[in-house]
Amino acid sequence: MEDLRIGIAGFGAIGRAVASQLADGVEGMQLAVVGVRDPGKPPQFSWKNGSSPRFALLDDMEPYCDLVIECAPAALLPRIATPFLMKGKIVVSLSSGALLNNPQLVDLAKSRGGQILIPSGAIAGLDAILAAAEGKIESVKLTSRKPPRGFAGAPFLEQNNIDVMNLKEATMLFSGTARQAAVGFPANLNVAASVALAAVGPDRTLLEVWADPFLERNTHRVEVVSDAALLCVEIQSIPSDNPRTGRITAQSVVALLRKLRAPLSVGT
Repeated sequence: MEDLRIGIAGFGAIGRAVASQLADGVEGMQLAVVGVRDPGKPPQFSWKNGSSPRFALLDDMEPYCDLVIECAPAALLPRIATPFLMKGKIVVSLSSGALLNNPQLVDLAKSRGGQILIPSGAIAGLDAILAAAEGKIESVKLTSRKPPRGFAGAPFLEQNNIDVMNLKEATMLFSGTARQAAVGFPANLNVAASVALAAVGPDRTLLEVWADPFLERNTHRVEVVSDAALLCVEIQSIPSDNPRTGRITAQSVVALLRKLRAPLSVGT
């Protein structure tokens, strides 16, 4: 089979990490285009073997790739995804929280034969949650704890005049549903949306959000009660260059890409 032509929309910490691994070589994949604000002034990056992909505006990427990886601010997801889904192509979305507010993208994928894929990112246990959802799930609760810097720019903090940078002890910032969290923390808690989409939906997935000045790692604990299993899983994710996102997020994208062409695939 010909290599899948990969596009990366957004070139922040996660986009760069994915690009670096693709440049090292992922079988069956070719990094073809990177979406940036100004293609005439592409960002500095150490490309392997002196070669680099095409740079293009986000709106101009679709003709150059078969699959796009959305690594941009959540508000840009519809703009990035729509041209690809219209052509029946694949969108790998890291802004799963934005999908809760844009269900038309799922409808578009269905009507045009496209596909939206959500990597595991910084959450563990999604394969088991998906399996449990084939039966009956009674309850899902996620507890997320991050260092204060991991909540930078969250609308919930700004709207409620909460200054997390001067906290002296672990403090619960929010308790509610995954849908509510997607509005208040659009760039900080995609893990909640991913768990909700895998299980019982955003209105039945409960969430606690804590800022802890003594933490160095983003910590997420999922508890699921179902007729098939009692699931309790915790992950302590080392932050990337962007403190809102763990390093494992970019690696989960590459792992997902490998499964698309792998002769052996492990996990649900």
